[in-house]
Amino acid sequence: MKLLWVTFGLLCVGLAFIGIVLPLLPTVPFLLLAAFCFARSSERLHNWLVTHPKLGPPILDWQTRGAITPKAKKLATLSVAVVFTLSLILGLKPFVLVIQAITLGCVMLFIWTRPN
Repeated sequence: MKLLWVTFGLLCVGLAFIGIVLPLLPTVPFLLLAAFCFARSSERLHNWLVTHPKLGPPILDWQTRGAITPKAKKLATLSVAVVFTLSLILGLKPFVLVIQAITLGCVMLFIWTRPN
């Protein structure tokens, strides 16, 4: 079972690294998921991730205070706006747009109600 947790954790770290360059792929949620997986499988990988100078602080902020930095909130908002604008440009059906607007609105509400 530990091999499965390590594999999934490494996959999440890989997706997080891709998310650093692709603005629509979230980085921090994948890092949080990787930390969760590594905590169940590899103390060495978990310690590496949470003590990493660039990747560790958002994980520790979330684990200790449930906090999201203002910069991350702004980037998430920008990503949501880009995705929804793209959906409008592509002319998706109104039903899909309504579902997307409700879902993205709930995501934004959650993000902006977290402490800084």
